[in-house]
Amino acid sequence: MNQQPATNNTSPILKVCGLTKYEQIQELINMKVDFLGFIFYEKSPRYVMNHLSLDDISTFDHSGKVGVFVNENTERIVEIVEKGKLNLIQLHGDENENFILDLRKKLSTEVKIIKVIRIGNNTIENKNKIEQTFNNRSKDSQQPISYYLFDTDSKAFGGTGQQFDWNLLNEFEIPLPYFLSGGISEENISNIESLHQKPFAIDINSKFEIEPGDKDIVRIKQFKTSI
Repeated sequence: MNQQPATNNTSPILKVCGLTKYEQIQELINMKVDFLGFIFYEKSPRYVMNHLSLDDISTFDHSGKVGVFVNENTERIVEIVEKGKLNLIQLHGDENENFILDLRKKLSTEVKIIKVIRIGNNTIENKNKIEQTFNNRSKDSQQPISYYLFDTDSKAFGGTGQQFDWNLLNEFEIPLPYFLSGGISEENISNIESLHQKPFAIDINSKFEIEPGDKDIVRIKQFKTSI
């Protein structure tokens, strides 16, 4: 049975990112996790191609397979999407609006794009970055981006286990559904109640690992029932 990501749930749905192990991915599918994140950034300790082939990824019967890319070229992204049968693209680097528009034209219309906004320690820079991203949204009727994702900024482009100041999000009207990422765990998940505009999905990674790419499935299952 093909697992469809839930979109009509008032509670945030769940994305587990940084997956590398075939058996764990199958367990997450059986648990009905909504989104499965595969990192295609070679410098990441969770680089999926060190563990699984695109043929392997293509065999997972799930419609929420997310490919995470950092400053990759469009041709390579499209190739991976097609061979791995991915459903969403997460742009985690410094991709600008022109890049995203070009990528949108090359992808199947069924493939959705998530644009990451990385939040650092400088409040003014963060506000300017968010405002600029929202203001640069395409005026075309065919919007290239379907979701935003807010994550803690780092030289490693994510997977820090560190939480940014979520209060920053309350200063904006976010024009698209968004994923919330960055050090989310059982200890801080209740803080989403303080957000005026709730996240569409929760994105977990390093806080639910035994080591990079090796997930703690029992903890994820418990966490899933608590959100």
